[in-house]
Amino acid sequence: MTITEPKGFRAAGVTAGLKASGRPDVALVVNEGPLDVAAAVFTANRCKANPVLWSEQVMADRRARAVVLNSGGANCYTGPQGFQATHASAELVAGKLGLGAIDVVVCSTGLIGEQLDRDKLDAGIENAVAALSAEGGAAAAEAIMTTDTRSKQTLRAGDGWSVAGMAKGAGMLAPALATMLVVLTTDAAVDAETADRALREATRVTFDRLDSDGCMSTNDTVLLMCSGASGVTPDSAAFATAVREACHDLAQQLMADAEGAEHDIAIDVVGAATEDDAVEVGRAIARSNLFKCAVFGGDPNWGRILAAVGTTNAVFEPHRLDVAFNGVWVCRGGEPGEAREKVDLSGRAVTVTVDLKAGAKSATIWTNDLTHAYVHENSAYST
Repeated sequence: MTITEPKGFRAAGVTAGLKASGRPDVALVVNEGPLDVAAAVFTANRCKANPVLWSEQVMADRRARAVVLNSGGANCYTGPQGFQATHASAELVAGKLGLGAIDVVVCSTGLIGEQLDRDKLDAGIENAVAALSAEGGAAAAEAIMTTDTRSKQTLRAGDGWSVAGMAKGAGMLAPALATMLVVLTTDAAVDAETADRALREATRVTFDRLDSDGCMSTNDTVLLMCSGASGVTPDSAAFATAVREACHDLAQQLMADAEGAEHDIAIDVVGAATEDDAVEVGRAIARSNLFKCAVFGGDPNWGRILAAVGTTNAVFEPHRLDVAFNGVWVCRGGEPGEAREKVDLSGRAVTVTVDLKAGAKSATIWTNDLTHAYVHENSAYST
C-alpha cells in the first residue's frame, strides 16, 4: 500500500549520509503522467523554511512532476546559501529527469539552523534517480523519517483508480495547515480545481485537527500529485472522500507515533453553536498541559477540562457543561456526575467528550498525553 500503488508513479529512498545514524535520508517521487495536476498546502508559520518558499512558487500553477525530500536537516534559517541548496536540488532532479526545475517540489525535515551538506545531498539525489522504480514507495517512506519510530503509509482504492500516501512526523504536531511532510498520489484523472478542493477540505478536518504538542513546524507540506494514468475520472464526491480517508489514516498514524506518547486522546466536542466553537474548545483542551499530564497519570481530572473550556470564546453556559472520560460522565451540568473511580485510563485510547449544550455542531481534535519521554526527547534533540 505504498505511494507507487496508483499507476504512473515511481519512487526511491536512499542513504546520502545527511543523518549521523546512517539511515536512509533522501526520497524522490516522480509522476510520469499523462497528467501533471497537483495541489498542496503549506505551513501557516510565518517563519518558513527554504523548501516551503521554493515549493510555494512551484505550486503557483498547480502543476508538479516530482518531489524530492530529505531528512537530516530542515534547511530553515540558513540564509541565501540554504535557498540556493533548495533551488539546486530542484534543478538537479529536473536535469536528470528532463523536467523544468519549476515542476519539482522540494521538502526538507530535521534540525533548524544547520546548512545541508550539498555534496552529500547531490549524490543522494543522483542515487535516488537511478533507484527509481514502481516498487520504491516503501523505501521513500522510510527515507523521510526523523524521530519517527516507523514509516506511515496508506491506500484507498476507488473504482479503477486509487489514492495512496506517505507521511512523516512525530513531534511539532500542531495545526495550520498540516503538521509534517505528506505526499499523496492518485492515478485518477481529475482537474486542478477538483484536486485542490479535495485536498484543502481533507486537511481541514484531519491534519488541521491534530494537535499533539501545540508546536507548529516551519516545514509543513502536504502535496497531492495526480497522474491520470488510470484514465478514470471519478465522481468529485467519491474522490474527495478517498483523499479525506487517506489523510485521516495518516493523521492517526502520526498521532500514534507522537514522541513519547502513552495515550492517544480523541476530544469530541458536541452540542456547539458552531463548528468553529467546537474546534476552539477542543483545541484549548488539547493544549492544556495540566490536562495532558492528568491523562498520563491516569487521573480523570475533569476540572482541568472545564478550566480550559472557560478560556475560549465559544458559546456555552458554564453551569450546564457535561464531561465524560471513555463514556463515563464524570461531570453533569457543571457538577460532579459519576464517580471518577469508574474511569479506566489504563489503555492507550482515551476519548473525552464535552457537551456544550449550545447547539447541534461538533468537532473532534486529536492529541496525546505529556510524558517524561516527550520531555527527554525534546530536551536533547539538537545535542
